[in-house]
Amino acid sequence: MEILRVENLTKIYGKGENEVRALDGVSFTVEKGEFAAIIGSSGSGKSTLLHLIGGVDTPSAGKVYVDGTDVYAQKEEALAIFRRRQVGLIYQFYNLIPVLNVRENITLPVLMDGREVNEERLEELLSTLDIKKRENHLPNQLSGGQQQRVSIGRALMNAPAIVLADEPTGNLDSKNSREIMQLLRYSNRKYHQTMLVITHDENIALQADRILELEDGKIVRDEVIRR
Repeated sequence: MEILRVENLTKIYGKGENEVRALDGVSFTVEKGEFAAIIGSSGSGKSTLLHLIGGVDTPSAGKVYVDGTDVYAQKEEALAIFRRRQVGLIYQFYNLIPVLNVRENITLPVLMDGREVNEERLEELLSTLDIKKRENHLPNQLSGGQQQRVSIGRALMNAPAIVLADEPTGNLDSKNSREIMQLLRYSNRKYHQTMLVITHDENIALQADRILELEDGKIVRDEVIRR
């Protein structure tokens, strides 16, 4: 079942001599439950693609469909709801709220949506991510690896259609990087959670099922490495 469709996606910055095509007619699909890695050098368009899929930025041309919804055909209010409910975002620098504890950071997307917290799912995530004993700690009381675990929990809390991770191990040492990738893989299998992970590290990418490589805003490689 197709969960993501990207059609001729283009993003242009500047005009005339200063024009830069960050993305140039990118098209691909992702099946529900797939774990895909997007690789490429700095400036290849990886983060731009991620932001457009997540509804964070607006394309110059092209379309993005997530679970059948035309992302950019929505009005601003509907788009904000879509981002909260259908997209889970994991960043390199965690982006946790410093005055909120672990439990509050994880449940923030649900509370912002005016919905009740699914306590059973929350407890399962705290246990799975091995942060149950830290649930009342603030971000500055956690290690980098623990903060990224909280970020993963926040992304998974709403059971989104797709999780987008932008260099999720880029700020971690090798041990924590391995553990975070193992957790993403485990979440992919346990919850049948669709994952798109951006990385510049091909060793990290090889843990995914499929690799898409971007170069100068275009896909130059789309390879399934395991089924």
